[in-house]
Amino acid sequence: MDRIKVLAQYGLPKQMLTKIAGRAASAQAGAATTRMIRWFAQKYEVDMAEAANPDLSSYKSFNDFFTRALKPDARPMADADFLCPVDGAISQFGAIDDGKMFQAKGHQFTATDLVGGDTDLAARFQNGNFANIYLSPKDYHRIHMPCTATLQRMIYVPGALFSVNPVTARGVANLFARNERVVCVFDSSDFGSFVMVLVGATIVGSMQTVWHGVVNPSHSGQLAEWTYDDQGIVLEKGAEMGRFLLGSTVIMLFKPGTIEFNENWAPEQTVRLGERMGDGLR
Repeated sequence: MDRIKVLAQYGLPKQMLTKIAGRAASAQAGAATTRMIRWFAQKYEVDMAEAANPDLSSYKSFNDFFTRALKPDARPMADADFLCPVDGAISQFGAIDDGKMFQAKGHQFTATDLVGGDTDLAARFQNGNFANIYLSPKDYHRIHMPCTATLQRMIYVPGALFSVNPVTARGVANLFARNERVVCVFDSSDFGSFVMVLVGATIVGSMQTVWHGVVNPSHSGQLAEWTYDDQGIVLEKGAEMGRFLLGSTVIMLFKPGTIEFNENWAPEQTVRLGERMGDGLR
């Protein structure tokens, strides 16, 4: 059945479905929007008790609901060098071995491919570490900073729009370096360079950051890059850095000798924003 689910995705008009889903998610259709939100919240058992606004009928669009804010005390921030930046489940984490990262049994992908072919950028993380966290439909879909850092660059990398769920990760080679993605490059005064990659997927309408807004909503198919190293954009640890308009995956890359991951972490484990992701190696 898993193989059938994966093979079926090759024949789907994924770009068209994503555009349709994006329009529907941003539409303000009154009662129809509320019905869709109620259906989604029930199907995926969304916990609205932790939302800043728990009233489903008050959201004007599905995107407003999907990117809902949490209550101020819903996610306490751990006393740690690196915080988990999202709610989700750990897909994989560990060493970047000779520039390659483990995706699933029989599958690897390279840092160079992930960041859009920039070999100099990828070389910074040679033999470093990575963490890959999957956000399911029921999760909180804002993305926060694992540590305080200054924004350096952002790269939009066009690509496919396969699902990024665990079944697809096991069945599609080079999945995370094939899908559309946004590469955010940061510099931390304490820990040096690191990267956060927001990976798109089927029906993910778009991705947005707090400094840019929606990134390439038209899915132009052209690689694009923005530089910020002269703008002094500093994001504090735990602060929001972006969000998914429908869900997906975040991948982080760290230089060698930067992070020792939480000893309790394991693949497929559920994690929450603000938990201890790891400690710095100084």
